[in-house]
Amino acid sequence: MTTLKMLIIVLAVLVILVGGKKGFMALSSFGINFCLLFLSIILIAGGFPPVAVAAFSGICILAITIFMSDCGEKEANTAFIATLIVLLLMILLIAPLDHLMQIQGFSTEDSEEVEAFNLAIGVSFESILLATTVLSTLGAIAEAAIAVASGMHELIIQSPNISAKDLRHSGQIIGFQIMGMTFNTLFFGMFGSNLALFILLDKLQVNFGYYLNSKIFVGETCLVLYSAIAVVAVIGVTIELVVKRSNVFQQQ
Repeated sequence: MTTLKMLIIVLAVLVILVGGKKGFMALSSFGINFCLLFLSIILIAGGFPPVAVAAFSGICILAITIFMSDCGEKEANTAFIATLIVLLLMILLIAPLDHLMQIQGFSTEDSEEVEAFNLAIGVSFESILLATTVLSTLGAIAEAAIAVASGMHELIIQSPNISAKDLRHSGQIIGFQIMGMTFNTLFFGMFGSNLALFILLDKLQVNFGYYLNSKIFVGETCLVLYSAIAVVAVIGVTIELVVKRSNVFQQQ
């Protein structure tokens, strides 16, 4: 048994022991999403448009992640609609910015590992970059949307006559807490995954301008910024959707 298999088994056992049936559902959703990502790779390699594949896979991943989570039907519907809106907005934002930055393809640091391979794979690297960036933001926005929607719906249950102003303010408080944790997670994840590269560049005594022109550094930094923007956007959209629905229910 390899170390990787052993770690997967340990993770599965702990998730089921701690979470029970809900843990099994979370593990199942993770497995389905992994299969979807693997299928996306096959479809893109087979000649399907990367952006279209990413959009389809993104919708499926969001649906599986949200509706298989431990939240009610109303919260799940609100979170799903909010994430779909933000997913569309992020595609419209990322596409022109990635084209302007020209960070697609392999970086100089990767050239030694791929120089023996033919890079004429018949797929646009710019489209692959857009698809990768969009898919990378899904986890953060789904988690934030579920947390905000669940918190606000619980508040509505506890205080059915709460005003729209107070409900929006409470949603913003929940959102600010999520923002802080998410930003730290994204930043330290990016810094930790590239720590060896930063140490190498420091040993080479390169100036800060080299970092700003490095594809790896710029690409990872943009990914963090895109994810952070997506989280802020999905929190705002989720709050407004919950407030709007609560007003409709109160009028009825």
